[in-house]
Amino acid sequence: MTISAALSAPRMPLRTASSARTYDVAALNADGSRFVASFSAPALPLFENAFSALARGVSLHSPHGIIPIEDLVPGDWVNTSSGEPAEVTWIGSTNFVPADTGRRIPLVRIMADSFGQNRPSSFVTLGTGARVLQTPPALRGATGGASMLTPIRAFVDNVNVIEVMPPTAIRLFHICLSRHAAVDVGGMMVETFHPGMAGTRDVTHAQRDLFLSMFPRISHITDFGPLAHPRAPEEALVA
Repeated sequence: MTISAALSAPRMPLRTASSARTYDVAALNADGSRFVASFSAPALPLFENAFSALARGVSLHSPHGIIPIEDLVPGDWVNTSSGEPAEVTWIGSTNFVPADTGRRIPLVRIMADSFGQNRPSSFVTLGTGARVLQTPPALRGATGGASMLTPIRAFVDNVNVIEVMPPTAIRLFHICLSRHAAVDVGGMMVETFHPGMAGTRDVTHAQRDLFLSMFPRISHITDFGPLAHPRAPEEALVA
């Protein structure tokens, strides 16, 4: 599948806009205390993307070794693309059933060495909300050599990067650090969560307030801070 086809193909919502999903959050409050809560929220892209980047079993590199995503806790430190580790301040997770009838949303599996030697070192499974620090071929001539954060679905070629559709529920995760970053996942850099400055533009005020309440350190969209790397514009990828 080409980049344009991957990004322009219709994508069914994981649930209808009126349905709800349970989202689980473990985070650090501003004073360092722990925040643990479950939220029922509409299965809209704003919410889904915040909880659907890393599949259970994926491991992250930290200053103290490798940590499976399901064992990560707020306060742990992980390695980032800047070369400096950063503290995990927020972990979101929820259950997805990719093969649900009528809402078939595949996960993406990246085979070993797909983006270069040991990138990744073994296969990695990512969810629909994942971006990787890898410039797509269509934009390489326009970036001056700089890497861009690109939706992983842009690289699906059905050879090295393939769609998978597990028939049963799978736990997906996303994380925020003390600063926006890309984290080392098996030798491949995957973006931490950031909604983007226009992320709440297409939701109601009530939905925006519910979304922000999931992040105990965030009171306004600008509190997510600047992006660590530029994002590939989707309109350029589908042009």
